[in-house]
Amino acid sequence: MQTVKGFLSRLTRDTAGNILPLAAVGVVVAAAIVGSAIDMSQAYRVDNRLQAACDAAVLAGRHAVTTNGFDNTAKTAAENFFATNYSDDVEHTTGTAFVPTSDDNGVTVKGVATTTYSTLVMRLFGYNTIPLSASCTSSMGVGNSDVVLVLDNTGSMDYDLTDGQTRLQALQAAMKNFYTTLSTATSGSNARIRYGFVPYSTTVNVGHLLYDQNPDMIADKHTYSSRKAVYKTVVTDDPTYSNEQTGSSWVDYSGGSGWYWQQSSCEADLPAAGGAYADYGSSSTSDSSTSTNSSGQTVTVETVTQQQRQTAAAQCVSRTGYYYGGSYTYYIIQVKYNTRDKTAVTTTTYGYEAGAGSVFDHFDYMPVEYDTSTYKTFASVTTPTGDAWSGASQPGMVTSTWNGCIHERKTAAESASNFSYSSLFGVSPSDALDIDIDTAPDVNDDDTKWAPMWPQIVYQRSVRTGTDYWGNPTYTETTGIGDSGRRASSPCPVRAQGLKSMSKDAFDDYADSLNATGNTYLDIGMIWGGRLLSPNGIFSSTVNEAPSNGGKVSRHIVFMTDGVMQPNNSINEAWGLEWWDRKVTDDGSSNDTARHTARFLTACSAIKSKGIRIWVIAFTSGLSNDLKTCASDDSSFTASDAGELNKAFQEIAKQVGELRVTS
Repeated sequence: MQTVKGFLSRLTRDTAGNILPLAAVGVVVAAAIVGSAIDMSQAYRVDNRLQAACDAAVLAGRHAVTTNGFDNTAKTAAENFFATNYSDDVEHTTGTAFVPTSDDNGVTVKGVATTTYSTLVMRLFGYNTIPLSASCTSSMGVGNSDVVLVLDNTGSMDYDLTDGQTRLQALQAAMKNFYTTLSTATSGSNARIRYGFVPYSTTVNVGHLLYDQNPDMIADKHTYSSRKAVYKTVVTDDPTYSNEQTGSSWVDYSGGSGWYWQQSSCEADLPAAGGAYADYGSSSTSDSSTSTNSSGQTVTVETVTQQQRQTAAAQCVSRTGYYYGGSYTYYIIQVKYNTRDKTAVTTTTYGYEAGAGSVFDHFDYMPVEYDTSTYKTFASVTTPTGDAWSGASQPGMVTSTWNGCIHERKTAAESASNFSYSSLFGVSPSDALDIDIDTAPDVNDDDTKWAPMWPQIVYQRSVRTGTDYWGNPTYTETTGIGDSGRRASSPCPVRAQGLKSMSKDAFDDYADSLNATGNTYLDIGMIWGGRLLSPNGIFSSTVNEAPSNGGKVSRHIVFMTDGVMQPNNSINEAWGLEWWDRKVTDDGSSNDTARHTARFLTACSAIKSKGIRIWVIAFTSGLSNDLKTCASDDSSFTASDAGELNKAFQEIAKQVGELRVTS
């Protein structure tokens, strides 16, 4: 550099032949300008690359933070990500270093990156290197978010994992960590986050949500597969008498075991003449008929004739008996009888209403319409549907209170291919109200309303068809009136919860309340997840409640299942007893799974059309094509054990939480 300065000094003092030297100076100056521009441009590019790598690294580090905070795993993730995105060899730098840190155990991850750029041209002018540095910060800031967790609570969730805990226990732990991640992200902010829950199995427990919203959404009457007590009233008319005959011939008197005889006179043993008529011999039925009266009761009329007799006269007569070598005398009673016919008419009336003189006879198993107006209020209701001892005058009385689980409203028993959703036409078929997540019931139309599930009165039904090899009765199911039946299984998960802000203790308590029961009906869970979160549905006033910070709200469904669709047509579920009620199928069984799956996928499409993101986690089971189709883009996970389940929930929490570079 001193050589250049000396040359320029002498040049200024020498005024002879200035043009060429001045031109030379111009070349040097131009070279310095161009060279600095090249190196500065390169340094600027490297600086941008360094900043981008720094930003990406802290994002990766923050993304790797779990409930363990900013541990070595998260730190290593940040360092590795920086190393992947920045190379000294590519950038012509040396001594590059990246140091990630966190002052708040992972809530915010900071990073400082430094490097040295080696100049290409400016080193001719004494500038060999340019030091560069970048600082970066990443945090997970949650905006306003509504999250509905639709959770598999079927019986298989009680199965053990290899680590000794049950699937349900793994779910409960993952849920709590999910809450912690989002809660940490909102700490110190005014963001609003609300949670809703739909535990599902064969049905959902949404009765309190519906009743609190509007009791008229629940039907005041509903038909169930049940049984009805049949009462019997027996009336026998006073007998009439006919064919009276006066005894005219003597007959030997029977004393009950052989002929009445003795070897001495029998005068003292003669039966008294006269007295009451007494039945004897076998009765005969001259008429038996069954009809139905104007009240719909079954009436049986039986006419029975019984012969009666009365002693008219009695005498003791002697007889001679013979034996080898001689004879002997014995005495026997002879009687004359008066006879007549006694005719009685018995009318037996069988009805479903207990009346004067009636007694319980049996149950008819059949569809029965019940008044649900009191039961739906969660008050106790007593029904004459209990078992009775033989000879009891009335059936047992059963007291029950609604647990909150529901029967779905009207649907269509159509093939799976007929179910679909479009933003233009909505749900098809239009009369499948069970998958309509928006329309409120018509208060004047019970088909549009939900009904309480009533476990204590729901029965399967069958008719006796014969006996087996050992003489035991055999039965076959019937859709008509059955003479036998048994109480149907009626699994019911815990109560669903609508959207609301929750403390950690409240969230944990809810997670701990979950239980495992029933079969897997994916459709009923997704349908009600959509209803709780739809901005156009029956809970829209809650969904559309504006946050105090004035920001927008993102909406998410987290759908978890440990299996595939598995309907059971003999249990009491959201669509009743399918084999008997046939609300989904044509014959009680065929294509049942496919038709429920079609409902599930239709509900998924309707939900996603509202801008709601559906996250799907397949736990201990493969991610089926149906689950993939249901999930939003890049929103499905598989988890084979508790660790992977927790990881899936954490990934969802981080994306709900919107990781971002903050400086």
